Amino acid sequence: MNPEELAKKYNLDLKKLEQEQEKLAKQLEIKDSVDFSNMEKIGAIDNAFHENMIISACIVVSPEMETLEQEYFSDKMKFPYITGFRAYRELPAMIEAFNKLEEKPDVVFISGHGISHPRLGMASHFSLSVGIPTIGVASSLLAGDVKKGDIVLNGKKVGKVLQEKPGSNPLYISPGNKISIETAYELAKKFIKLPHKLPEPLHIAHKYSKEIREELFG
Repeated sequence: MNPEELAKKYNLDLKKLEQEQEKLAKQLEIKDSVDFSNMEKIGAIDNAFHENMIISACIVVSPEMETLEQEYFSDKMKFPYITGFRAYRELPAMIEAFNKLEEKPDVVFISGHGISHPRLGMASHFSLSVGIPTIGVASSLLAGDVKKGDIVLNGKKVGKVLQEKPGSNPLYISPGNKISIETAYELAKKFIKLPHKLPEPLHIAHKYSKEIREELFG
């Protein structure tokens, strides 16, 4: 189904949701809210799916990548997959998983876009919901162009391309909220642990989400 058909089927007002995204985006602070060099706890969230179920897996690790805590939340999805509106489908489960954590991280890596989204990326939306700095790590561009390693959207730099693993497709790094473009990029780069392509916290979260999916659904 195309977006219009899905919106009709689920009784969604996409124009209204677009306006909400644009309004929320005005609240974003793309600057370092803390000294990220002294972080003790790094978080990451990865989502896995089985039919109409979502499993949101949230982990917290030390700078040495020792797992300090991991929680998950699984639920039926109540929103269809529509490009540009992914947060409305996945955010409720992500927030539930995050709220189960006893140790709140200093920053959270999110599989998705931050300010490289044309309106409001999932990393940005999540940060506004929980108040924690976030870094968006996407595997493809949703909007904009790449110019000399920078992601440019509407004439403005919104992120950077990261390709540490030789021969792999690039990652598109953009701040979600409460962190600068440069710091988001530097932290993503710092936590790459070859041969893994993703920043290690996200790799650990991805592995955890797959384990939970296997445990729940086989």
